[in-house]
Amino acid sequence: MLFDFFKKGGFLMYPILFCSILGLSIFLYKFFEYKRIFKELLYGIDFGFMKDLKIEKLSNSSELEIIWTKKIHQIEKGISTLNLLASISTLLGLTGTVVGMIQTFMVISNIEMPKPSMLASGIWQALITTAFGLFVAIPIHIGVHWLEKEMDEILVILKEKIINKNA
Repeated sequence: MLFDFFKKGGFLMYPILFCSILGLSIFLYKFFEYKRIFKELLYGIDFGFMKDLKIEKLSNSSELEIIWTKKIHQIEKGISTLNLLASISTLLGLTGTVVGMIQTFMVISNIEMPKPSMLASGIWQALITTAFGLFVAIPIHIGVHWLEKEMDEILVILKEKIINKNA
């Protein structure tokens, strides 16, 4: 049944599916990365995240600023891609709606009295691509929100560790 919906959604279903797979992959990668970072920050298990901070004491504030910027970049990496995938999948769903409605109006304009079944394929495509685009975008948005919350917690703990180390 799901495959039938996929086929009726038209060619735009493939990029939406790609966004779904890529979004899930990035989310899972970041999820497990954040878990490793938490373990390292809270329990001292060495996964390599804190290797820059193994130095006894950083000599000046510019070194500290460079390390802090690198850590923020490392933690944030991939989040903007997830936001982009959520936006793209929504827009692809909307594009499918437009394409489906264009097909429907083309049928109406070519035939004086079209049967409802003749209009159905365009309307199917419009509704299915919209739904699938949203089914992909909404969980990605929720995942991004959760990852950003985790990222904020990591940065607070990391800042405390850096300040305590250089106090």
